[in-house]
Amino acid sequence: MENLLPSILRHENISRIADGGVYITDRRALPFEKKEVFCPSWRECVSAIKEMVTQGGGPLEVALNAVLITSETHPDELEHAVRALSEARPTNTTMKREITGILKRYRAGEDMKTLVGEVFLRYDRAYDAMSDIGESLIRDGDGILTRCFPEHSFMLSVAKAMKNGKRIRVYVPETRPYLQGAHLTEPCLREIGAECYLITDAMNAHFMQSGDISLYLTASDLAFSNALVVNKTGTLSDAILSRHFGIPYYAFSVNPSPDDEIPVIEYREGEDLKHVGGCAIAASEAKALYPCFDVISPDFVSGVVHPEGIYEGNNRWNRHR
Repeated sequence: MENLLPSILRHENISRIADGGVYITDRRALPFEKKEVFCPSWRECVSAIKEMVTQGGGPLEVALNAVLITSETHPDELEHAVRALSEARPTNTTMKREITGILKRYRAGEDMKTLVGEVFLRYDRAYDAMSDIGESLIRDGDGILTRCFPEHSFMLSVAKAMKNGKRIRVYVPETRPYLQGAHLTEPCLREIGAECYLITDAMNAHFMQSGDISLYLTASDLAFSNALVVNKTGTLSDAILSRHFGIPYYAFSVNPSPDDEIPVIEYREGEDLKHVGGCAIAASEAKALYPCFDVISPDFVSGVVHPEGIYEGNNRWNRHR
């Protein structure tokens, strides 16, 4: 699996332990500069997660490394560290669930390094299994839309589809305001040899109507067994459009939530919307709103892909392709 992934999704290029702390690849600087943020303790790891140094699946790997190094250097701070890391990204309930579970088993006498290693291995296997399912959803000739930075399962699905001889195209919205699509997704797809096109966030309907897009695949910040999905803002409008044009929408989730409790959707500073790459695009007096995530009803979801199969949504009329 590792050799099919673009370089920034390999473990050592997400987060690594060295020099008594945790190094995190700063995704905010990509693709123009490759640099790392050094976190000497779990406190700096919490700040890095909050400040979007890494996102998607990255915070989990950072938290795992932070918990491991804390157990070795400041075991008396471990409980505090787990609590603070869990609260760093409220929507990332997977991270909270994993490190809280590790802490419980560590207290019961299990070895922390072994516990952390088990989680890394389990996720590697989950990504591999989900991408097998994802690849099976892709037809020869498909035009695939995604959103934000869909990470491991999506990239592996595309790589496996190409390896199996399927001719595909991927359409990548820029994803305002942090431009993860332009800065992360598009370079990763080029690196693995996929035909891909960067488009603005408002062009998706155009390419659906023209017939260029025939499948919508995303990651999910949070998903449930009833196929309700929480993902980057813009996903809801894409899902509604997909239903209108009869295009299947599937989201990947390693650990769909066992309940239907939706977290409070995080709002970030509206100032982020008034700048692109550090350049102002609006008057300083302008007021802006930035909800970070959309909640997508199962009515607009064909299914949630998880390691053991697909939780079906209510959008049954376009599922069987």
